[in-house]
Amino acid sequence: MKNPSFTRLIAALSLVCCAGPLAAAGFSSGSTGADGAFAPNADTTVQLPTSGVLNYTTVNIPAGVTVRFAQTNKAPVVMLATGDVKIAGTVDISGAPSLNVTIGSFQFQGGKGGPGGYDGGWGGQPVTSTGGTGYGPGGGGGGTYNGSVCASVPQGGGGGGFSGNGEASNCVKGEGYQAGVKTGFGGPGYGSITMLPLVGGSGGGGGAGSPNGTGGPGSGGGGGGGALLLVSSGTVELTGAIKATGGNPGNNNGTSCTGGVSYGGTGGGGAGGAVRILASAFTGNGTINVAGGKFGCGGGGRHDGGAGAPGRSSVEIVTGGTFNISALPSLAFTSIGGVAVPPNPTGAGDVELPNTVTNPVTVNIAASGIPVGTVVKVILNQPYGTNITANSSPLSGTLQSSTATASIDIPPGATVLMASTTYTLTLAMGEALSVYAQGERVEKVRLSAAMGGQTQATLITVSGKEFDVPYAALATIPSHEG
Repeated sequence: MKNPSFTRLIAALSLVCCAGPLAAAGFSSGSTGADGAFAPNADTTVQLPTSGVLNYTTVNIPAGVTVRFAQTNKAPVVMLATGDVKIAGTVDISGAPSLNVTIGSFQFQGGKGGPGGYDGGWGGQPVTSTGGTGYGPGGGGGGTYNGSVCASVPQGGGGGGFSGNGEASNCVKGEGYQAGVKTGFGGPGYGSITMLPLVGGSGGGGGAGSPNGTGGPGSGGGGGGGALLLVSSGTVELTGAIKATGGNPGNNNGTSCTGGVSYGGTGGGGAGGAVRILASAFTGNGTINVAGGKFGCGGGGRHDGGAGAPGRSSVEIVTGGTFNISALPSLAFTSIGGVAVPPNPTGAGDVELPNTVTNPVTVNIAASGIPVGTVVKVILNQPYGTNITANSSPLSGTLQSSTATASIDIPPGATVLMASTTYTLTLAMGEALSVYAQGERVEKVRLSAAMGGQTQATLITVSGKEFDVPYAALATIPSHEG
């Protein structure tokens, strides 16, 4: 490579809750209580640890107080409490809207996803046209410009998917998501209604830029709503609100919805996020809002981006047992092209390769709890191009600590590097996980990791069925030997 490369490393609309109490006994959240009692008296932003896990004794958020979260990676928020949780105010993990950057009031930078959610795609620049695909497994397609279609105007981006498909841009609306087609189509739905694993919403696609060199860029897509797991050994009382909405796309010309070839297409909305509550008892008439971001208004109809899909929410009363989030397998990048990966990557610009590095680039990987001999698939995502993939050497070392290397071409510019692997379980491990697979023994686990992001786990049964599970569920199996 001749130029420096920046590598980013990632590993229901509104629910009105029950007024009467639901109760059970004998459940433990697994909280250590190390973070003490959480009782803010004014709006506050909580700095998340890299794990995303907060260990409280009790939680009391009064009316009029809003709590948000700052993060150094893309982990979802996990709030554990040994005692009761009272939310009369607001907990907000929503995705952000598209942002203004440098060109007047055009909003072409994709919105940031909430904790555990994914970023929106950037709007296409003038002349170069193509908008960026939204991030995440349900990222909305970026818009393009083609003088013979879309009424000869720049196309809007598709909405992010999650609980269902995101909405397509007006140019292709009604056609739905098509596998392999990423131009203005809504992103695909993913995950399960049980929210296993816990992941947030995907970002909306960016709109196409104006083909006119004096025109504007397309607007960016909205960020996906974040993900929150709230676990209490006692009662959760919700009389306020929990918000995990998708971010809205930006305007294509600052303030109005004027159309025409001189303006770019608008981005798609981010998908809503995920909220899951586990507790011994639940009461309150508050709201959980996981709506997707709105469609982008571009004027002239076919400029318009699609709306984001809604997210998911649930309240579960647990009868007994202990929630355990420790002892999980891990998969991580340690260095890229000889440049060390920081211990707590942010998911944005973590590694800058010098212009003396040439392709293919060597990527070093470390693992724990994954059987030696397992091959890791490395995936590089480009904002405006197709994915590049490579297989690593087999993991070598011990079950507790192993390493592997892979060689992959990394083009100049900002890219996202991810890793995925599948490994075979012992009989005891497979039987222990059968509770997540409709009673069928699990044969393999597929682990997908992204530095600066959340790890995802998929169970594969002996008959080939696949079930997404919470990453934390892997901590409950008897051993990682296999």
